Amino acid sequence: MRYSIAILASVLLFSGCKQAEKEADKELVYDMYQPSEMSLLMQQMYEHNQKIKEVILSGETPTDFPEDFLKIHTAELSSFKSRNETFEGFSHLFVESEKQIFSDSSEVDLKDRYNNTINLCLSCHQTECTGPIPKIKKLLIP
Repeated sequence: MRYSIAILASVLLFSGCKQAEKEADKELVYDMYQPSEMSLLMQQMYEHNQKIKEVILSGETPTDFPEDFLKIHTAELSSFKSRNETFEGFSHLFVESEKQIFSDSSEVDLKDRYNNTINLCLSCHQTECTGPIPKIKKLLIP
């Protein structure tokens, strides 16, 4: 009887090990987040505006409008988002406002032009994608 129990325990233990080996051999597949074109563009815009802020704070004037910002009109959105009139309106205003930062002929103070642009970002994000608002607020020049 003891031998039967020992053999039965060994068989169960051995089969459990085989099952664990089979599961360990399976390849794990992770569902990795892939940012959309628009998300990557927004990150690029953030970084560039951070540099513009530093230039303005150092007393200099930014020189070149980043042409990549024009991709805001065509960049692919996340799968759960779609372009709508609100987004289109804000994106056109943003581009025009960003261009004003680099304008030599504007009578509006450079800091104000820059903050107006960042405030447009905040206004749009209050209607569409609220997550980055705290980060965007850090771009404002006090």
